[in-house]
Amino acid sequence: MDEPDDPLGPLDPGFAGRFDRDERRPSCQLYLISPPAIDAGFADRLATALDGGPVAAFQLRLKGVGEHEIARSAEPIQRLCADRDVAFIVNDSAALAKRLGADGVHLGQEDGDARDARALLGPLVQIGVTCHDSRHLAMEAGEAGADYVAFGSFFPTTTKAVRHRPELSILGWWSALFELPCVAIGGVTPDNARTLADAGADFVAACASVWQHDHGPAAAVASFAAVLQN
Repeated sequence: MDEPDDPLGPLDPGFAGRFDRDERRPSCQLYLISPPAIDAGFADRLATALDGGPVAAFQLRLKGVGEHEIARSAEPIQRLCADRDVAFIVNDSAALAKRLGADGVHLGQEDGDARDARALLGPLVQIGVTCHDSRHLAMEAGEAGADYVAFGSFFPTTTKAVRHRPELSILGWWSALFELPCVAIGGVTPDNARTLADAGADFVAACASVWQHDHGPAAAVASFAAVLQN
């Protein structure tokens, strides 16, 4: 059954236009997500991607894989992220983030409450929450102590099944009213990333457009850098 519409009602598409963008807000940055499956050499592949340009965060997202296996795979990746000053984020599990000493955890709506994650992980670990197309969920996440909220999917994607398609205006609404950063997810490519940044995204999350790029992940990251730094 589909979730009910956002209880806040429809969003005025021109809402954000009533506000001047806060010039203190940093430029939009790239948030890189792992492919759905990785092998023993993935750390080298990630290093190649990071050679292409700046990446703010890397999320290890391995669905259907046991936590012990993820922990084994994570060690060289986490070390690389630390060496490159890239935040290392674990998907879904606050317990795994605690076990690994990760920089952060990203929680879906079925992955527990941000308050519980904060109690487990302490004040310094970054907590992100998927909020789909809901302003209500985003405000709840902020009140629960999240460090960022994520909206999407903005564009068609093969990475996961899409049930929620927010309007671009939700990014402007959020950035106009709240200091907490927002991440735009879903089908993000170098061709559409600037649109998301201009709409108000603080980060754009990319997966397939990097790992399946015709000229390799470094070229993809370089393309993101070119459009986001423009």
